Amino acid sequence: MYKILAIDDDAHIRELLRLYIEKEGYEFVPAANGLEGLEKLESAKPDLVLLDLMLPGIDGLEVCKRIHQKSDVPVIMLTAKGEVFDRVLGLELGADDYIVKPFEPKEIIARIKAVLRRSGGHSKTESAETKLVFEGLEIDVSSYSVVFNEEELQMPPKEFELLHFLASNPNKVFTREQLLEQVWGFDFFGDSRTVDVHVKRIREKLMPETKEWQLHTVWGVGYKFEVKKK
Repeated sequence: MYKILAIDDDAHIRELLRLYIEKEGYEFVPAANGLEGLEKLESAKPDLVLLDLMLPGIDGLEVCKRIHQKSDVPVIMLTAKGEVFDRVLGLELGADDYIVKPFEPKEIIARIKAVLRRSGGHSKTESAETKLVFEGLEIDVSSYSVVFNEEELQMPPKEFELLHFLASNPNKVFTREQLLEQVWGFDFFGDSRTVDVHVKRIREKLMPETKEWQLHTVWGVGYKFEVKKK
């Protein structure tokens, strides 16, 4: 399991990051200032650091510098400032990426995954789960690709994420509301028909059905990725 240290003095941002990071199955480690962040760098040994630039006391640039004096852990800098000078300086001090506030939480998750991939920070569990393989079907989360009967399908991100989530939990039933929360996120205001439309599109691409697995409707409840038990 990846461990993400978030150093930010804004409690609301820390909570938002916690929700999305834990949703991905990562461990979240919060710190409200630079000194606390450096202490938790030592004690928690995170796989990645999210670091706010405008911190009380020791600012983010100095914290970034001190981090890289002790560790090669990747750093993504977060800031409300957009000046080119700060971005360049942050990257020169060893930041691996740089995101200007306000940001979309899902963008943060995408950047975290990208930096972890680039840094080679794959745990055995994470590596094993990057590709799901069933009879005639491969779902590869590292490349967002789906191969069905030896043909790569054109599948938009939300269709891919829905299929991947269901296939990652074989034979488990999810309500439409649960799927909206897991795939579309906490801030999505759509209705359950969104799930139905995406399931319909996925099914059209995964034809003809196999006897070993299928995207199954559980009437009155929701959907599951049904896998035949051997």
